[in-house]
Amino acid sequence: MTIEDLTEQRKEGATVITRDSWLKSIMAGLCIGIGGVVYLSVESKVVGAMLFATGLFTICTFGYNLYTGKACYLLDSDNKGAYLLWLGQIWLGNLIGTAAVGYGMRLTRVGSSLAEKAMGLCETKLSDSLVSIFILAVLCNIMIYIAVENYKNNPHQPGKYLAIFLGVSVFILCGFEHCIANMFYFSVANVWSMHTLGYLVVMTLGNLVGGVLPEAFKKLGTR
Repeated sequence: MTIEDLTEQRKEGATVITRDSWLKSIMAGLCIGIGGVVYLSVESKVVGAMLFATGLFTICTFGYNLYTGKACYLLDSDNKGAYLLWLGQIWLGNLIGTAAVGYGMRLTRVGSSLAEKAMGLCETKLSDSLVSIFILAVLCNIMIYIAVENYKNNPHQPGKYLAIFLGVSVFILCGFEHCIANMFYFSVANVWSMHTLGYLVVMTLGNLVGGVLPEAFKKLGTR
């Protein structure tokens, strides 16, 4: 199913929750999980942030479904209820993919090292205030919007790919909150609980707001 097919189905009010959508959502989660693995595996935060961008690069190149990317285009949908339902399916598929990588890595020889590093990240995130988490999540998806919008529309080929690596690197180095990446960290550190889930919901809502804001301002500017 192509992007054009999905656009057409959204206009017709379909929820577009198909087997293809599930597979693309799970694959996107796997890509983000692998990005998380390399981020935890290198000593330099700058190098790790740049290499993490491989996940979004792969997702954009192969047309996989990532919640934070798709959330940026909610306002473009003619049936926003159906689109939100589709986003929910993508979120669950991303969770399956990231959890598979996170718990899978715990079974490998590098699992204990990754879990230890992820635990430090998780403790910082889960001891933060919800207001702080929400703001950091909003700012994160503003950067994701910049990355995916440039990938779609930048007329210069190098700019399309540079935007992905800059957008991802900036949000990581700034400590912004990406709900899908955090699914991986929570899984490899094995810190899932109702407390964790509550924080993840706040991150998810913040990412949604951050994705919608730039598009909303752009539409206001064209009136």
